[in-house]
Amino acid sequence: MFKKGSRSKFRNEYPVEFKFDYKDPVTLRKFIMDGGKIVPARISKLSLGQQRRVSKAVKQARALALLPLGAHAYDTAGRPEQISAKPFEI
Repeated sequence: MFKKGSRSKFRNEYPVEFKFDYKDPVTLRKFIMDGGKIVPARISKLSLGQQRRVSKAVKQARALALLPLGAHAYDTAGRPEQISAKPFEI
């Protein structure tokens, strides 16, 4: 017997097949705490596989300097800008 008003264990906005892209720092920023740590799965409400993909994407973005690395960098860095998927012309 299920309760009608019960909440789901996982987030609805990220389906199971959602691909977390390291080139999208705006989405990845939602899964990083103020100190620069990756949010744990029990707080982010992601499944185990999704949490692995998020952490891998965050680490790749940090390696490419798309996201700041370390607590001091998060204090001085601003929010990442939204990047348009539409290619620009020269």
